Amino acid sequence: RTLSRQDLGMYRRSVQAVFQDPSSSLNPRMRVGNIIAEPVIVNNLMSKKLVKERVAELLELVGLGRESASLYPHEFSGGQRQRIAVARALSTNPRFIVLDEPVSALDVSIRAQILNLIKDLQERFSLAYLLIGHDLAVVQHMSDRIGVMYLGKLVEIASNEELYEHPLHPYTSALLSAIPSMEAEASSETVLAGEVPSPLHPPQGCRFHPRCPYAMRVCLEVEPNLREVAGGHQVACHLFGE
Repeated sequence: RTLSRQDLGMYRRSVQAVFQDPSSSLNPRMRVGNIIAEPVIVNNLMSKKLVKERVAELLELVGLGRESASLYPHEFSGGQRQRIAVARALSTNPRFIVLDEPVSALDVSIRAQILNLIKDLQERFSLAYLLIGHDLAVVQHMSDRIGVMYLGKLVEIASNEELYEHPLHPYTSALLSAIPSMEAEASSETVLAGEVPSPLHPPQGCRFHPRCPYAMRVCLEVEPNLREVAGGHQVACHLFGE
């Protein structure tokens, strides 16, 4: 439905985002202090006298000194720039933050630092996150409940533990089998045949059927809907049809 102007303003304050690449999501012509302060000023959350102190508070919250406010984004490392992006997202006291591949553009050596920061902030401020990611280790570390998508369609939804221990959809199983393990044998990985079809022109029926080793005739004709099979575990697959 269409939100009123007041409700739209409340929504914009309560929902924020941290994007994949801080190098492109932070305005290179703005000082860090102004970048973080902008959402506060636009939403008229406090007087201008208090904005400077709010910026300093947020910088310290994400592990940067208040002197960082006078610098430009290019004067920081990739990990520090992502900390600035997190501080900006927190500036309006949101309840929900979309994390779009928040560490995929960072060096492996600092990914854990940013993920731990994000988790600590979630516990401290009771935040809800929607994490978008393809790194299955990051997803497992960060998520309580997981949705798996193929060609833009959800094919499985389950709790973290349930999904990783008992995957149902063939695509989910193939994804998890590709996770490197010291214990697993090389032959245990499921290698999918063919190429990923264009999401602009997905196959008729189940979108995964051209690559699925268990495809049946019904898969070629009828697109399966998500259905619950047990305890909140949902899957869109004819193998688990009624």
